[in-house]
Amino acid sequence: MSADTTPAKDPGATGTGNPPVDGSELIRFDHVTKRFGTNTVLDRLDFSVDSGKHVTLIGPSGSGKTTILRLLMTLTKPDEGTIRVGGQYLTHEERNGRLVPAGEKHVREVRRNIGMVFQQFNLFPNMKVLRNVTEAPVTVLGLSKDEAEARARELLDMVGLGDRCDAYPTQLSGGQQQRVAIARALAMRPQVLLLDEVTSALDPELVAGVLDVLRDIARSTDITMLCVTHEMNFARDISDQVLMFDSGRVIESGPPERIFSDPEHERTREFLGAVR
Repeated sequence: MSADTTPAKDPGATGTGNPPVDGSELIRFDHVTKRFGTNTVLDRLDFSVDSGKHVTLIGPSGSGKTTILRLLMTLTKPDEGTIRVGGQYLTHEERNGRLVPAGEKHVREVRRNIGMVFQQFNLFPNMKVLRNVTEAPVTVLGLSKDEAEARARELLDMVGLGDRCDAYPTQLSGGQQQRVAIARALAMRPQVLLLDEVTSALDPELVAGVLDVLRDIARSTDITMLCVTHEMNFARDISDQVLMFDSGRVIESGPPERIFSDPEHERTREFLGAVR
């Protein structure tokens, strides 16, 4: 269920330094099952995402969408099946011709290619905006302070907050804090950006500004996006492919024009009728 490939945009257009893409498969879920107690949240899930593509997951609450993002961030682990990112197993590794649970070093190495923006902003309240964005590149990637700050200032300019580097999170609106969180995720130069209902904690008047920032990123960079949202107009605007989930399975997938205008599955029609 990977999307069709198209020529890659120039990653240097915005100076963010995201890795170039070639349209090859970047993420693959094979027969992934995840249970919480007796509740099966993902049921032998198979799907893939090609590099440089923007894929949006839609469906009712509890259908497994956020669990997919949490699995990719290794905040939880699959009960069955495997996940690969960039051709490497995420929570497994091969030893002596067998797949075994991966060690923490392997997990960290694969996961560093993935960034996530959560519903809650999770900024460090005791750090100014600039340091919130530079902390991980310095401590995790080993960038020099000067290089990390140059990258952070460029990204903060991109999200419209270049003049708030010296502010503390509590001095920002919710929408501004979420834009800092987006810059912080991009500062790690991930191949994949995961977006988990990033506007759900915002006041309605702040939603449009954050969505506009994400639209700009989608249009001007090569970064691969996997997005969970109930903002259907946003999903239509930025997606190459939309996947409709129900009861832990993909029941329909396709380009946004078809999914939103002429869905094939009755459950999709019911869901879209309820959220519009």
